[in-house]
Amino acid sequence: MVKSKSKKPLKSDKVIKGMKLVTSHVCEECKTPCAAGIRYRERMRLPGAVGNGIPCILTKWSQ
Repeated sequence: MVKSKSKKPLKSDKVIKGMKLVTSHVCEECKTPCAAGIRYRERMRLPGAVGNGIPCILTKWSQ
C-alpha cells in the first residue's frame, strides 16, 4: 500500500490555536494593527532578522 504525498500548506495557511500565521508583509498592510503585530514588524525591520510569522488575532475563530 502506497501512501500519497500531501501538499505542504503555505506558510500563510498554517494555523496556531485557531489563528493564521501571518508574516510582516501582511502586518504592514493591516488596517487595524495590533500591539503584537507592531512589535513583530519592528523586529523584522532590523538587518539580518529572520521570522516565521506570528498568530494574527484578527483571523481568530472559535474551535
